[in-house]
Amino acid sequence: MRSLLLAALLPALLGAAPEALQIVNPAVSHSDDGVNEPAGTQFRGGDTLFFSCRIAHYGKSPEQRVQLAYSVQAFDPQGVPLMEVFKHEIAEEVAPQDKDWLPKISTEIAIPPAVPPGAYKIVVKVEDEVAHTGATLDISFQVRGRVLAATDKLTLLNLRYYRGEDDTRPLDKPVYKAGDELWIRFDAAGFKYGPNNGVDLSYVFSVLDAAGGVLYSPKDPVVDQGESFYPRPYASGAFSITVQSAVKPGEYAIAIQATDAVGHQTATARQAFTVQ
Repeated sequence: MRSLLLAALLPALLGAAPEALQIVNPAVSHSDDGVNEPAGTQFRGGDTLFFSCRIAHYGKSPEQRVQLAYSVQAFDPQGVPLMEVFKHEIAEEVAPQDKDWLPKISTEIAIPPAVPPGAYKIVVKVEDEVAHTGATLDISFQVRGRVLAATDKLTLLNLRYYRGEDDTRPLDKPVYKAGDELWIRFDAAGFKYGPNNGVDLSYVFSVLDAAGGVLYSPKDPVVDQGESFYPRPYASGAFSITVQSAVKPGEYAIAIQATDAVGHQTATARQAFTVQ
């Protein structure tokens, strides 16, 4: 009986166990210090997210100091990090009147322009260097991206014609007349990566007549080179011409030859258009 009574009184004698370190109030917004976006909000490639959260139930030293180390990193649906891990520390002395203070973590997350759609996540890790405890929290967010056909070799996809550089809707029937500006856009996939996810692509464009003869081809290729932390799943390109008054009505085409200098591979594609 005495042992049962002692067991019942022990928590009261020793005091309640401290609450575990916790990451609370996570918020993902389109603007700095903006409101938390509702569940289901879809972000886009190229967006910058503003992320924040608070830390609760941290320990304090006898001198009433707080010492926290944290990291923040975002990942795509396959677990590939979007950016380098962001690391920082919080070292503060907490006054008695600040006993309810919750340290804040805030940072920006840049979504790369070319990303697949799906459920992404932000992983926050906090280490309490006073209490020697840790906490982790995953925050999900949705990204609206583009789905391209999977390919393991260089391929040109989605050749589409537009009337203007800023048009978002391709032409159902690419028909132009003298004086019109013609834009063609496309995607390249299946290229290889160099060091630091480096890409080295170039494109040669040609305007063809109905028989396949070359009417015009710019002297210099269009080059797409660069390194990035996140490996680009695809590259997008564009080319424009002005339909000259001397061009006769009829059927024409634009041909594209792509070269992947890293993967030592080439690919070609063509798309027809009409001049009235």
